[in-house]
Amino acid sequence: MSKRLKLFLGISYLLILFSFLYFIFSYIELTRLKDFLYFKEIQVYLEKIISQNLYTNLAFFFLFCVIWISLLGFGSPLLIISGILFGKWIGTLISVFSISVGALILYSIANYFFKDLVKNLLEKKFFKYLYLFKKNEFSYFLAFRLSGGLGIPFGIQNILPVIFNIKKTNYFFASFLGFIPLFFIWNTIGSGLNEYIKQANNFSFTNLILNKEIYIPIILFVIFLIISIIIKKKIFK
Repeated sequence: MSKRLKLFLGISYLLILFSFLYFIFSYIELTRLKDFLYFKEIQVYLEKIISQNLYTNLAFFFLFCVIWISLLGFGSPLLIISGILFGKWIGTLISVFSISVGALILYSIANYFFKDLVKNLLEKKFFKYLYLFKKNEFSYFLAFRLSGGLGIPFGIQNILPVIFNIKKTNYFFASFLGFIPLFFIWNTIGSGLNEYIKQANNFSFTNLILNKEIYIPIILFVIFLIISIIIKKKIFK
C-alpha cells in the first residue's frame, strides 16, 4: 500500500509540476523577457484578472498551494507569487493558511504511511532534539518554525515531526504562527516587486533595491535571519 501511495504521490507531484510549468510558459513570450514593458503588460493583466473575482482566485491559489505543499513542493516561490497577486496582507494570510494546511496533510500522510521510513532516515540525525519536543512539543515546534526550520529544506521540515510524534493540532497552530513573520517578509517583497513594475518606466536594479517597498523587507529579512540564528543557538544548540 505504501509503495503504491508513494508512486501515486510521485506521479501526482510531477504532473502538477509540469502542468503548472506548461500553464505558465504557455502564456509567457520567452522572446520578450528582456523587455520591461512586457512585464508591465503582465502586471496589468494579472491585476485585472484578480480584481474581477478575488475570492475565486484566492480559492484556486489556496487549492494549488495545499496540493503543491502536500506533495513536497517548495514554498518560497509561492510566497513571492501570493505577494504579487494579492498584496502583502491578503497574500500573507492566504499563504500562511494554505501552506499550513498543506504541511499538515503532508505530515499526516508521512505519519500514517511512511512513519518507519522517516524514522530510519531522520531519527539518528535529529535524535538530540527528541527530549526537547517531549518537554513541550508546541513551544519547541513553534521555535523551530520561527527559526526557519534550522535551515532544513522545507519539504523535510514538514515531515521531520513524524519522529517526534507531534499532535496534529500542535503541528498546525505552531506552523501557522511560526510561518507569519517570514511569510510576511516574502509577501512584502512580492508586493514591492509588483508596485515597482507598475510605477517604473524601465528596469534599474539600483532603483529596485533603493525602493522602500523592497529594501525595507530585505532589512527585515536580515533581522529575521539574525533572530533565527539566536533561536537556533539558544534553543537548539
